[in-house]
Amino acid sequence: MKECIRIGTRDSSLALWQANLVKSKLENLGYKTELKPVKSTGDLNLDQPLYEMGITGVFTKTLDIAMIKDEIDIAVHSMKDVPTALPQSIIQTAVLPRANAQDILVHKGLDFDSKKGVIATGSLRRKAQWLHQYPYHQIVNLRGNVNTRLEKLANNDWHGAIFAAAGLERIDLKPDEFVNLDWMIPAPAQGAMLVVAREDKDFAIEATQQLNDKKTATCVHIERDFLRTLEGGCTAPIGAYAKFKNEHEIEFVGALFSLDGKKKLEERAIIKSHEVSFAGKYLATEILKKGGEKLMRKIKQELNK
Repeated sequence: MKECIRIGTRDSSLALWQANLVKSKLENLGYKTELKPVKSTGDLNLDQPLYEMGITGVFTKTLDIAMIKDEIDIAVHSMKDVPTALPQSIIQTAVLPRANAQDILVHKGLDFDSKKGVIATGSLRRKAQWLHQYPYHQIVNLRGNVNTRLEKLANNDWHGAIFAAAGLERIDLKPDEFVNLDWMIPAPAQGAMLVVAREDKDFAIEATQQLNDKKTATCVHIERDFLRTLEGGCTAPIGAYAKFKNEHEIEFVGALFSLDGKKKLEERAIIKSHEVSFAGKYLATEILKKGGEKLMRKIKQELNK
């Protein structure tokens, strides 16, 4: 008889949707499963911007602890929330097929576009890219799960708020009033779901590895290598997106922005299949050489004020 796989997840609507998808897929393969929802530090503190909280992996740490304490066997995450270095004894076992990786603007009408607009987001990356495009707009902090952020947008006099398209689409909350921000570079691994397990849980590793999507895993590997090389443990406005152009080539775009959006350092490339293992690091190093190292020092100083 197969062991029951205990699935750890945050308790937001989106996180539960993601965990239930993994649960369903595992049960279709013949495994017995059980959901174990927990509330993370990031979900409890909705007043501070994430970058001010000073915690790496603010949405994943609680699940990491539960796994280390053997309260759960696997955890399901939005991969963009996961630090590039996993805790000791926890390993990546599967990346599910990627959903829509784009950011979208949910708005109350676009007449503000040429005037002074007020846009809500809790993301440094989204803030910097919006200000790069619209330097005359005001950015206000927005935190909370998807439902909470939509409610805050409705109850405030903001013109719009930026969301990951995948999150709204997965729980069927994407409104009619939105614009695809195809000029905005997504967060590394945005739209992808990650499954991690304790390295000594062979039955859970074997089960979840069957869910892995190789193309998505390859693309997010490049993006996260790019992120890891650039950030050096510091939160920064970094976007990266890779997608297969054909069976042997991957299109990549990645960029580092100043906090105010005025400066943008970008790399674009076509990556061959044999270059995947080192491409992300190489492209990030190119940005560091072209002023990124100096810009990262400035970002760290500004965030630590």
